[in-house]
Amino acid sequence: MIEKKELLRTVKFALFSVSAGIIQIGTFTLLNELLHLPYWVSYLIALVLSVLWNFTLNRKFTFKSAANVPKAMLLVFAYYLVFTPTTTYLEHYLTDTVHWNEYLVTVMNMLLNFLTEFLYQRFVVFRNSLDTNEK
Repeated sequence: MIEKKELLRTVKFALFSVSAGIIQIGTFTLLNELLHLPYWVSYLIALVLSVLWNFTLNRKFTFKSAANVPKAMLLVFAYYLVFTPTTTYLEHYLTDTVHWNEYLVTVMNMLLNFLTEFLYQRFVVFRNSLDTNEK
């Protein structure tokens, strides 16, 4: 029973992450192609919007947590205090120095984010509050 529940949790996280990825790529594309903002500005704005979307949906529907929202968001913020500067530097280096395609690098970072954020949210942010808001 637990294995089925965790598989379903992983699938839900993946689906919500895809929707957040669409928001991130869409926002990034608008800012990068239409407004011609610097790459890192486009990346950061798109990332913040996708994180807010993803956190909200996953807290409610994937992890079903009734935990203190500000505390949970603060823990997610802590994750992004490490993830964001690291990937912003990586994105800058790979796109501006090595001249990799911006979209390839963005997708690579999105995949890295998907894996590490799931593990962090499952085993750190919501570990003690899983399934506490079930009706």
